[in-house]
Amino acid sequence: MKLRKKDPWKSASEYSKDLSGLTINLLVKNIKLSVNFLHQIIKAKIIYQDPDFAAIEGFGSRWCIHSYHTYDTHPYINIIKNSKPKGLGIELRVVGCDPDKAEERARKENYIILSTSTDKAHGMRECYIVDHDGFCWVPCKTI
Repeated sequence: MKLRKKDPWKSASEYSKDLSGLTINLLVKNIKLSVNFLHQIIKAKIIYQDPDFAAIEGFGSRWCIHSYHTYDTHPYINIIKNSKPKGLGIELRVVGCDPDKAEERARKENYIILSTSTDKAHGMRECYIVDHDGFCWVPCKTI
């Protein structure tokens, strides 16, 4: 059941034409909390948000978040609602997002830091931050 009271800034079919390559669609419990994390910690640009959906852009990519309630008739929702933690085995790597600054912002907001900012042998400096839904975000930059 949609909570949005008015038409979005674009229809879903119109917005989908703006996407290309690999896109991410994350299902979350609370759009507002997710948008806050992405804007404040990751420093992504929020293109659009309402109680059901948000369009995000940053670091050369676009992605979407949907509230659980928008999937109320989708067969995937029962698996999602019953799984903890979310996104197990997936790293949401944000290349170009300064890991030291993201880690500092995340600490101030009491997010879980799985790994502090470290230079890795594969030529990246990165840290691992878990958001309120259990997704693992990896702000990273080449060194």
